[in-house]
Amino acid sequence: MSVTVRQATIHDLDTVAPLFDAYRQFYQQPSDLPLARRFLAERFQHRESVILLALDGQGQGVGFTQMYPLYSSVRATRKYLLNDLFVVPSARKLGVARALLEAAAAHGRAMGVSGLSLSTAHDNHPAQRLYESMGWVRDEAFREYSLTL
Repeated sequence: MSVTVRQATIHDLDTVAPLFDAYRQFYQQPSDLPLARRFLAERFQHRESVILLALDGQGQGVGFTQMYPLYSSVRATRKYLLNDLFVVPSARKLGVARALLEAAAAHGRAMGVSGLSLSTAHDNHPAQRLYESMGWVRDEAFREYSLTL
């Protein structure tokens, strides 16, 4: 599959929002396109994230990734959290996720960040294989915790 990856802008909202809604459904959230659209519009308006959009040869959105800026106090550097990665089912296993990850790394390098981080489900073995094949290293030193508020 021929795929082009580029940074999305507010003008891509109608293309990205359905992908984001499908991503949320993948994680067992109810479909809510107005919520997806509003959430993404806020990210664009406040420049709170970087969204990379994958388009097929016909210009249709087939995937996206969203990164949020983080900072490493210990290293005194800026990083990105690759928080969201989604590819439509019909485009999976065709190199779209790899293209998005490569574009994310290239964007990070261009912005001068020290690295990217992500997390995935323990049983998401296909994603883990992809990440590791691309040089991502699983953290064995730290345990991650969360607090729901």
